[in-house]
Amino acid sequence: MGRTERMNLIGQIEKMTDSRVLVLMLGDRRGMETRIAVDILPFCQEHLTKMGSQKRISLYLYSTGGITMAGYALANLLREFSESYDVIIPFKALSCATLIVLGADSVIMTKMGQLSPIDPSVVSPLAPLVPMPGTPGQMRAVPVNVEDVINYIDLARKALNVSDEELLTRLYDRISQSVHPLVLGSVYRSREQIGFLAQMLLERHMTDKERIKKIIDIITRGRFSHDYLIGRKEAKEMLELPIVDVKPELDAAVVDLYNQYDDLLHLSVPYHPEQVLGEQGNVVGSFDRAIVESRDLTHVFRSRREVKRVELTPPAVPTPQTGYLERDLGEGWVTDNTI
Repeated sequence: MGRTERMNLIGQIEKMTDSRVLVLMLGDRRGMETRIAVDILPFCQEHLTKMGSQKRISLYLYSTGGITMAGYALANLLREFSESYDVIIPFKALSCATLIVLGADSVIMTKMGQLSPIDPSVVSPLAPLVPMPGTPGQMRAVPVNVEDVINYIDLARKALNVSDEELLTRLYDRISQSVHPLVLGSVYRSREQIGFLAQMLLERHMTDKERIKKIIDIITRGRFSHDYLIGRKEAKEMLELPIVDVKPELDAAVVDLYNQYDDLLHLSVPYHPEQVLGEQGNVVGSFDRAIVESRDLTHVFRSRREVKRVELTPPAVPTPQTGYLERDLGEGWVTDNTI
């Protein structure tokens, strides 16, 4: 098992889909999460350049989301190297990853495949601040969800039957006391932008404007919660995305490859310092957190961290407690064709 098995599975999937496969695995191991960001683009381009122009490229995608424009840029990059691109979803392709899926000519989803709404959250230095748990005096900015702001006003208009413009103005003033007006403006811009990007991607392979509008409405605001999960059946029948039925052999290979990455990135095992330390008191650990991979070429996002076990005696606690000191020693993308 390991690299040889992964390469064999990638080769099998390429043969069964008549395409070249680019793997993008953004790990969501608890405590070691990674997201789609612009830093993946040069490495994806290196893989695509090595493949050369193709009739079809299949993006094997696992991610819980990330920066919207990075996802849009990746979808455009795939078009530069192929006449069409498909997306293979073994499990999670959420938020920004769902946006990438909208641009695909066809989509292969396993039975546990998941999409989600793509309503973004706005992160800004002007966002509301809340205390950070366990660090008295420290504050952190709270991301402002686009649909939460819109639904605040809709709550007044629809559920509470507020029609008086003066009262609606006071309600808006109330929210602007908690959320900076510039952040509210950014929220509106983000909402309009996400619809525009979705439309641009869908129009690359769809001509039915009513169908496009339906998909955008559902995926941006029709499911009420960013946490809503869209399974294969709903994606095919309700969203009318180009979900294709595949032979059991292909479905099994997609799942088997996911299990290989699950083992490699420890996706199912939440991070804990004791896993690194074992019997030792001080260890420098290396953690592989994301992968861009194709046949015979692997880039991995790797972090190095020093972990130390210490005994602490908190105030009013009669016995010492075990604690951990951790120090980041650097992280970044590296080429590693040995893992």
